[in-house]
Amino acid sequence: MHIKPFEELTIQDNFMFQKVMRNKRICKATIERLLDIQIKDITYLEEEKSLHMNPDSKGIRLDVYVNDVDGTVFNVEMQTTKNMEELVKRVRYYQSIIDLHNIEKGQDYTELNDTYVIFICTFPLFSNNLHKYTFRNICLENHNIELHDGTTKLFLSTKGTEDDISKPLQYFLDYVDGKSPADELVLEMDSVVDKVKHSKEWRLEYMTLEMELRRQRKEGNAEGKAEVVLGMLEDKLSLEMIAKYTKLTIEQITEIGKAHSLI
Repeated sequence: MHIKPFEELTIQDNFMFQKVMRNKRICKATIERLLDIQIKDITYLEEEKSLHMNPDSKGIRLDVYVNDVDGTVFNVEMQTTKNMEELVKRVRYYQSIIDLHNIEKGQDYTELNDTYVIFICTFPLFSNNLHKYTFRNICLENHNIELHDGTTKLFLSTKGTEDDISKPLQYFLDYVDGKSPADELVLEMDSVVDKVKHSKEWRLEYMTLEMELRRQRKEGNAEGKAEVVLGMLEDKLSLEMIAKYTKLTIEQITEIGKAHSLI
């Protein structure tokens, strides 16, 4: 089991991506760039970051979960592990939980907020060379008829080769792919990355994760893994990140967390 040294973290790593997107101005500008829209303001939905359909369902923890002044929900995730079958089903599940969480009992279905689920991927997508793939529900018999159910799923690839996106979006994807910052927003992101790397508090947070993983390797048993998972949950790491580094399933992690009232 390997965890990347703190000094080697980039915007691709969930830990770093979440820290950068905690800058409200950067987060707002990034979403505008990803979707080519203008947003008046955004609000972080911190109290809703861990979502469940019911006590026995599989929960999700979201990298970037915000809404704008009109109530539109934006969920942005960084994806570095290519498993397209799992990825597209995860988008479907995220959408369902977000919808259920955003409608109260007794509300009319028309009150469901518009949603964007956005995956930024560091690998080619759909056996194609595009940078951007936007999915909405359309009629198969007449592609001019759109369902207009308010849902959009967007996949972005840093490995695209076509001339299919704006220059600002290209600069962002190039930066995620490891290239030097090419405009003001990406330069600001890079400065936050540098700030994180020089933060003793965030270094300690990340080192705590690393120490827990080392202890897990040493103990190598179910009890040791449970202790590691509990430490990570207390540090508010995402279920996906915990699963990645512990090799446990999200269901197993959720079960451990529920048993100790951390989920």
